[in-house]
Amino acid sequence: MPRKLNILIASSEAVPFIKTGGLADVVGALPKELEKLGHNVKIVLPRYYGIDANKWNLQNVGGPLGVNMGSLGELWCGAKTCKLPNTNIDVYFIDYENYFGRKGPYSGSDGEGYGDNYARFAFFSKACLDLCKMINFRPDVAHVNDWHTSPIATMLNSTHRYDDFFKDTASLLTIHNMQHQGSFYLGDYPYFLGTEYDSNVNMLRDGIYNANIINTVSNGYADEIKTQEYACGLEKAINDRSGDLYGIVNGIDYSIWNPEIDKKICANYNIYDLSGKESCKRDLQRTFGLPERADVPVVAIVSRLAKQKGVDVVAEAIYRLVNYDMQLVILGEGEIWTHFFFPNIAVKHPHKVACHIGYNESLAHKIEAGADFFLMPSRFEPCGLNQLYSLSYGTLPIVRATGGLNDTVDNYDEQTGEGNGFKFGDLTADAIYNTVGWAMYTYYNRKDHLYKLIKNAMGKRFTWQRSALKYEEMYYKAVEKRVGAEQYKIILEG
Repeated sequence: MPRKLNILIASSEAVPFIKTGGLADVVGALPKELEKLGHNVKIVLPRYYGIDANKWNLQNVGGPLGVNMGSLGELWCGAKTCKLPNTNIDVYFIDYENYFGRKGPYSGSDGEGYGDNYARFAFFSKACLDLCKMINFRPDVAHVNDWHTSPIATMLNSTHRYDDFFKDTASLLTIHNMQHQGSFYLGDYPYFLGTEYDSNVNMLRDGIYNANIINTVSNGYADEIKTQEYACGLEKAINDRSGDLYGIVNGIDYSIWNPEIDKKICANYNIYDLSGKESCKRDLQRTFGLPERADVPVVAIVSRLAKQKGVDVVAEAIYRLVNYDMQLVILGEGEIWTHFFFPNIAVKHPHKVACHIGYNESLAHKIEAGADFFLMPSRFEPCGLNQLYSLSYGTLPIVRATGGLNDTVDNYDEQTGEGNGFKFGDLTADAIYNTVGWAMYTYYNRKDHLYKLIKNAMGKRFTWQRSALKYEEMYYKAVEKRVGAEQYKIILEG
């Protein structure tokens, strides 16, 4: 039996402290399952000032921490800690007001990324390793996420390669989204070890080349990012490391996203008794001011309202979608134009369209429970979580067949009634209109198949326990690559 590992998970966000996307869900959930497997896990996050120190009872750790930033000198920061709720896992927060004394992790109220993001996350990556020494935590594996903490993998292969404290520390880089790479002009980056690439430093690219093992959050996306269309300019780096690239589908937390126990919905239900879902549908319609009709299908969108999510094509198709006998509920925020466009459609079609700009966790639960269908027409989707929530709630996904959406949704077979959703290929207004129409036809004309699809959806499980076992396998692979086969045998017997 391999010995259990010391695992450092470094991330720019994590539930329940700070969230902008799926990365936060992963970092908030995976450590819980790793702890159950016996591993010693510690999480490190920036302490953005949107994270309330009193709410989480953050405690100071040791004295001030000096972080060497080269030409910028030594920057002194603090460290705070608390437990991840309902676990014994330590969460540490790097506290440096100049960089993290801001409410938003990456951008201000104008939606523009902070101009010093390169410095903020270079500093954070360095501080993560310095913190390990301060608390005397010697990681077997540093699990880094996206460009923000990719520099840790680079440092472990360069500035820290012969540091006795880290010489055996392996690295796993999880890519949650290739679109965001941490690419900056080299002249702005004099204090960090990076590789020059067209006069730029690209943090993600460096991480890809330096991490021992790389994974994305679905098998489909792992294949897609080898192509020019999906790699966003890093296809050479990905293909150079393709032998060390794996896909692991995210799980979801069924203690939160489960209609049988969900306290945020008006009535609970399960795969054997769906009557509560009918009550949730009426509650959803009432909440959004739509006519309370049991006989009309509700299609929902809960999304970051951005081009990646295909909402621009939804906007193109929506003038035809409102001709269907259906209701459309939209929840999300994102690109500024969407904040005006979709509410305006709702004003014009108050009996068919409802829109709430902004993210609201309680509304998201009401939508998942009360809707009949869930629309996700993403341009690319590394994994996607909402389609997994939808399956759990018996809300049938309508998705573009890309990345994790294609991996996790089984297309409806009209002959047998098998499947758990509806898929389309090309991202066009016609494809969205026609696939939603296919779902509408099934709703009105094939109740027998509709019921079977719902049962199939609710019977499918994507647990973090399953995902954690695959991550555990990747950690051991990373350690073996780092220390070599002979030393790895010693570690296994340790």
